[in-house]
Formats: sequence, structure tokens, C-alpha cells
Amino acid sequence: MVRKTIPRKRMSKLPASRPGSSGGAVKRPAKLPPRRRRPAVAARPWSNAEIREAFRRFQAANPEPRGELQSVNPFTLLVAVVLSAQATDAGVNKATPALFAVADTPAKMAALGEERVQDYIKTIGLFRTKARNVIALSRRLVAEHGGEVPHDRAALEALPGVGRKTANVVLNVAFGQPTIAVDTHIFRVGNRTGLAPGKTPLEVETRLEQVVPDEFKLHAHHWLILHGRYICKAVKPACNRCLINDLCRWPDKTVSEFRGPP
Repeated sequence: MVRKTIPRKRMSKLPASRPGSSGGAVKRPAKLPPRRRRPAVAARPWSNAEIREAFRRFQAANPEPRGELQSVNPFTLLVAVVLSAQATDAGVNKATPALFAVADTPAKMAALGEERVQDYIKTIGLFRTKARNVIALSRRLVAEHGGEVPHDRAALEALPGVGRKTANVVLNVAFGQPTIAVDTHIFRVGNRTGLAPGKTPLEVETRLEQVVPDEFKLHAHHWLILHGRYICKAVKPACNRCLINDLCRWPDKTVSEFRGPP
């Protein structure tokens, strides 16, 4: 008996299927070219003429700017600035008149005591820590400085609760030194406008000291703070009322045609 050999069917070569799939062929995606990142384009730096023009406009609009913290002497100014950390000037001004009416010198403040100071400033954030610092710095002023506020930065920064920004405010406002205290407003204005970019407040301060003309340095601190507080605000900046709109490098300005005063 002769067995009949049946030839096997040739099986076509199928593409490999992805595990877990229904068995159909899955095309591999084409290799995409690497994504190219658009290089960051640095804003054109302000020229010396533009910086001078900006501060000339600030001066023309407000020749004698003043800080908004209320005080009656260098000591009460120092206390007010210490209390203003992480608080608004308006909130501090509501609490300090009654406090300063009974304690306007370091000796009187130290005699008042921490608990009574807390009672006066309890509407201000972090009032317990701030009361402790106010009493400690008052005692230090009496013991080491004859009850007077020192005129130099190192001595001020050695006081409890006093940092570089607080020292700069006191030196500028109380003693007429051309210091620039960089708070959140000045930090924002310096970076947003491109006038004095920096990653830290100290970098912005150093840059401003380098570029602000000498004749404007005494009031530069207040002009920039007021500008940041009321015009170049963090949310919804009032570009339509900005004195330096045409000089500003911020790409998201809401108005581009406005010009400052002549």
C-alpha cells in the first residue's frame, strides 16, 4: 500500500503582534526627530538713557515720595518695618499708633513687656514672634547703643528680627542714605520690566545700585515700591497707566502704545 504524501501549505510570514493584542499586525511608529527647543531670547537690556528717562518720569510725577508706614522717629520706624514682614503696611498702621503712643523709645518698649506688646499688635500676622523680636531689639538698643538706632547696616542687621531689607529701609528713610530695599514689589518690577533682573532680592538690589543714576538713588526705593504696589501689580498690572510702558521689556504688556509724560 502506497501512502499519499500531502504537501504542507506554506505559511506566510506574519509581522509580530504586540503582546496582549488580538493578533493583528501592529505597525511600529516611525522614529521622530528629536524635539528642538526654541532657545530663550534674552530681552534687550535697558540703556543708560532709558534708565535715566524712567526715573526722570517717576520724579516728575512724584518729586518727594514717602513710605506708607507710620512712625514718629527712627526707633518707631524700625519697629514698624519689623512688624511689616509678611503683613501689609495698612495692617501695621492700624495697630501701631496706640503702641507708639505709650512706647516710642527702646526703654519704654522694653519696659512694656512682651505680653503687652502682643496685645497691641495681635491683629498682625506672626504677632507673638514679632513681639518677642521687638522687645529683644529694644533691650539690645538700650544695652549696646545708648537707646539710639544705629546708622550702619551691620549694627542694624545684628538686631533681632532685622534683616537686610529692614536695615535698608531704616537707613534710607530715617538717615537719608541712598539704599534700595528690595521687597516683593521691587523684585517683581526689576524682573518683569527687565530694569534689574535677578534670581534673588540681593541680585536685584545689586543691579539697581549699579544702574540707577546717583541723583535718583535716594528716592528710587520708594518710586519702585509704589510703582509695583499700585501699577505693576502681580495680578492685572495697570499697563494703561504705567509711566514707563514704552520702556518696559515685559512681553505680556496689556497696552503697547501708551507713552509716559513728556
